[in-house]
Amino acid sequence: MKQTFYVTTPIYYVNDVPHIGHAYTTIAADVMARYHRSAGRQVRFLTGTDEHGLKIDKAARAQGIQPIQLADQVVERFRALWKRLDIRFDDFIRTTEERHQRVVQRLFSRVRERGDIYLGEYEGLYCTGCEEYFTETQVPDGRCPLHQRPLERMKEKSYFFRMSRYQDALLRHIEAHPDFVQPDIRRNEIVSFIREGLRDLSVSRTSFSWGVPVPDDPSHVIYVWIDALANYVSALGWDGSDAGGELFSQYWPADVHLIGKDILRFHAVYWPTFLLSAGLPLPHRVYAHGFWTINGEKMSKSLRNVVEPHALIDAYGVDAVRFFLLREVPFGLDGDFSHPALIGRINAELANDLGNLLRRVVTVAEKYTGGEVPSAKAREGLEQRLIETAARAVKESAENLEAFQFHRALLSIWELVREANRFMDEAGPWTLHKEGRRDRLDTVVYDALESLRVIAVLLHPFMPGTAEGMLSQLGLSTSPEVLARERVSAWGQLPPGTRLQKGPPLFPRIEPERAQSLMEQFAPATPASQPSQPPPALPEISIEDFKKVDLRVGIVRSAERVKKSDKLLRLMVDVGEAEPRQVVAGIGKAYAPETMVGKRILLLCNLKPAKLMGVESRGMLLAAGPGGERVVIAEFAGELPAGESVH
Repeated sequence: MKQTFYVTTPIYYVNDVPHIGHAYTTIAADVMARYHRSAGRQVRFLTGTDEHGLKIDKAARAQGIQPIQLADQVVERFRALWKRLDIRFDDFIRTTEERHQRVVQRLFSRVRERGDIYLGEYEGLYCTGCEEYFTETQVPDGRCPLHQRPLERMKEKSYFFRMSRYQDALLRHIEAHPDFVQPDIRRNEIVSFIREGLRDLSVSRTSFSWGVPVPDDPSHVIYVWIDALANYVSALGWDGSDAGGELFSQYWPADVHLIGKDILRFHAVYWPTFLLSAGLPLPHRVYAHGFWTINGEKMSKSLRNVVEPHALIDAYGVDAVRFFLLREVPFGLDGDFSHPALIGRINAELANDLGNLLRRVVTVAEKYTGGEVPSAKAREGLEQRLIETAARAVKESAENLEAFQFHRALLSIWELVREANRFMDEAGPWTLHKEGRRDRLDTVVYDALESLRVIAVLLHPFMPGTAEGMLSQLGLSTSPEVLARERVSAWGQLPPGTRLQKGPPLFPRIEPERAQSLMEQFAPATPASQPSQPPPALPEISIEDFKKVDLRVGIVRSAERVKKSDKLLRLMVDVGEAEPRQVVAGIGKAYAPETMVGKRILLLCNLKPAKLMGVESRGMLLAAGPGGERVVIAEFAGELPAGESVH
């Protein structure tokens, strides 16, 4: 097995405020780094900040300061959050650092020397927020698909990268390395995008100067995505050669770039084509996770429902937040954040299961073995089942972490937590004490304490503070030797005679009064209400007119996004006919496709067919709301059959 592990997060844009999405990616990377360290590998964990571009330039000018002054101020937001979240990175790269800028210019020069960069002129619709151009085909409404703001038409001289030259080579690489883009749904998206045809890419700007100058042509600055993506090799000190220097040769190619799905194309298409041109190895894997919604709605400043990580830590504690984000949703899928769900996990799994186990075992040891670890004697079937469950948890948690299945790794650990609680119930150390069965009592107490040691070590990547507190109560240090995966797999490593140090409860339960207080604290602020306006009066219709309307119950059998649209979903709806109907609905900002499957919706079936974005729609889904993210579909709660008439 490879003895090094290089994991990266995206570098976060300093014009943004750190939010739950930033925390999610970085916690996941921290878990992977801690796990691989415990497996004995040399780990490099990189994060950092992206500090160039037009947005920073404009924001600094609006404040009357230099861009670097603004960057210096706001980078501390990220550093402060990572400290509170117990993130242990090995390097923090800033794109304004000289070490980074040297490498960006080396990479640009190397690609240009290979004939893959040429000077031309670019005209198109430009989004300052994305720092990206769009074609009229991509944005027929002239608005940014992500930010929903009008795009600016811009024309400027630009250097172009011959990305089209590497289309076939990139496809071959993905086919030969199916794990290159994960999860599978994201790989399929990237393959479809590449097969539509890669165009040459504009890689410089002249409309602003806050960036890395193009070598030998300082009137241009290098496109922010070459600048930003190069951080993965600039942090390793790539020296421009094939060998790349000491750190580069040790850690490159990266084992995984962990990213959000919104920047997948840049990491799975642009970055690998740059590397192919430069003759450098491609990263082993790009893993894109999903988005977090809150109570079923997209997080939005306008809806005042953004989840602020510092406030979560203040309310629930850092390890509860780390645990919930990786336990609640399979990594790679979209997830919904809710405070009741977080409180439920804390009470059921952290307080009742884990916290109660630690407290009862240490209390029993205090009462019956003098507060010391006893020596185990002959074991019976109960202990063997506990030991087998521990071995399975060690094995399965490792396998799931290697596959980035954080929730499954935690589930396997919780099987051991629950088995240890069952063991205490069934072994009954208090009964053994009453009956004077000293050898049996010592064995039960030892194995219960040993299960806590195994649980603590397995939990350490996820919940380092909690694991260290558990080990401290067991009288153990948190040295690399204690945390080593190799050692945890061997039962019986807890030294007899070790003095226990009982501590406070790990996770006190959140009682109903406290839960209600938290609900009120985190309830989204509502803007001052405006007097509601009645809808405009419409002409009355007769019952005969209404009978002309064919309204039916439709069951959604499949759903997917319409290509190049963030608003339209293509639904296949069963309305009781021989084949499902294809219906296009403008609900894509309010509903993810996977959440629509199985819903019983209200469908107008005899509307004249129409084409939306080139896709025919044979019916209209009924919904209410002002549009965009604030749409609620009409659906039926009962078990009505498909095609049932609505009257």
